[in-house]
Amino acid sequence: MAETKREIERKYEATGETPLPDLTRVAGVAEVADDGVMELDAVYYDTPDLRLAADAVTLRRRTGGSDAGWHVKFPVAAGIRDEIRAPLSDTLPDELAGLLRSRVRHAEIVPVVRLRSSRDVRHLLDADGTLLAELSVDTVHAERLPGGGEASWTEIEVELADGVDDESLLDAIGKRLKKAGIVPSEAPSKLARALAETAPPPESPGAVPATRRETPLAPAERPGTAGAAVLAYVREQAGAIVALDPAVRRDLPDAVHQMRVACRRMRSAFKTYRKVLDRTVTDPVGDELKWLAGELGLARDQEVLDARLRARLADLPPTLTLGPVEARLRRRDAALAEDARRQVLEALDSDRHLALLDTLHALLADPPLREAARRDARTVLAKAVRKDHDRLGGRIEHALALDPGHERDLALHEARKAAKRARYAADAARPTLGKPAKKLGKRVKAVQSLLGEHQDSVVARAALREFAIQSYGAGESAFTWGLLYGREEAAAAATERELPGVWARASAPEIRAALSR
Repeated sequence: MAETKREIERKYEATGETPLPDLTRVAGVAEVADDGVMELDAVYYDTPDLRLAADAVTLRRRTGGSDAGWHVKFPVAAGIRDEIRAPLSDTLPDELAGLLRSRVRHAEIVPVVRLRSSRDVRHLLDADGTLLAELSVDTVHAERLPGGGEASWTEIEVELADGVDDESLLDAIGKRLKKAGIVPSEAPSKLARALAETAPPPESPGAVPATRRETPLAPAERPGTAGAAVLAYVREQAGAIVALDPAVRRDLPDAVHQMRVACRRMRSAFKTYRKVLDRTVTDPVGDELKWLAGELGLARDQEVLDARLRARLADLPPTLTLGPVEARLRRRDAALAEDARRQVLEALDSDRHLALLDTLHALLADPPLREAARRDARTVLAKAVRKDHDRLGGRIEHALALDPGHERDLALHEARKAAKRARYAADAARPTLGKPAKKLGKRVKAVQSLLGEHQDSVVARAALREFAIQSYGAGESAFTWGLLYGREEAAAAATERELPGVWARASAPEIRAALSR
């Protein structure tokens, strides 16, 4: 079973002539205890074209030390990584392989570097003897695999202890090291340094193929063109889908939602900017993105519904909570959450998902650009944003013309979808159109949020009705479910009354006019 460790560290260059300073002069550090020297031997793996390294992801198999085994590291922020560990074995554990699947796809994982390190460890302790951080002086020898160049160096690592997340301690230690003449390392990791210092000459047989094409950009992809602007946005969403795949597998907070949003944003961009990207190519891709978003949807929708119903119950006084309502809600949530989680993992492990990732890679490698992609980005994107904005206005007008009830609920749901598309269109155009697109996106987001609140109420009412029927059938009181149903009806009616005013702010003439300036 894999375990996860948050790694917060800083790296420094070390030379034999520069001794370590007295770190007990750092506030909070009472003692520096020698913990001895350990010998580490690690083989780092990647695809032949170094896809993992390109995303600052590390895969290694290490022996020696207290954490021998397989390790995968994902970047979180500068100097912060999450390390997922699995026990030592001859082959890569399936659980870790799954975390790399979106980046590796069909490629082979091969040894690329071997690092042998002699690690001299010191523990930084507080007055109570509690470990605050670990400082190690690592003498490293790197060997490119198979049979490539070699390099050696010495570096210093300072890592916060488990359970310690105060980076100000690292700042203070860094100041002491700097005063002693010890400077931060330019390399973000040992692997990055090893790859750089052992790389074969570009023209040699063992050289890694260039990841960036060296041919001149096509006219439709040059800076300032609509093609360049739209492709930059699509690449951003494709990158998010790839990066969020392991986060969803790890069940990280909000990962499912963010991956679903990335699918929707890309699919929306294909529709909004159909004058730029050929829909005969992008429509089938959009269908697959819709499928993936749908597979992710069960988990996300369950999260939203669960949070909403729990909040509604918490607002009720105990005198109005009749029957085992909380127990019934917990049972349902537990069952649906398990089903949703299983569905998401099955989707990510499927051949269909892998095929989608392959398709996205191929599409971006050879984008299906149309003639409009050559034109000025400001003109093309502004026109597309205005068109989606007009479309949203038509949906809202239609919905509000209907009488309250089921048909209006459906129409408002369609308006919500149009609001998302209009907002995503403005977000995609923001680097090109600047503040006008940002302002429009903000106003449309308010419309989307209001319509989202309305749709959440519609979904909640359906669930509450189901709870009431089940409770009645079990001989329990259905009073609380009915009360919550009534409150949801009132909440939905309130959003409908608020909608005209919110839309008026989002459709103000000066907002649209600014897009063309």
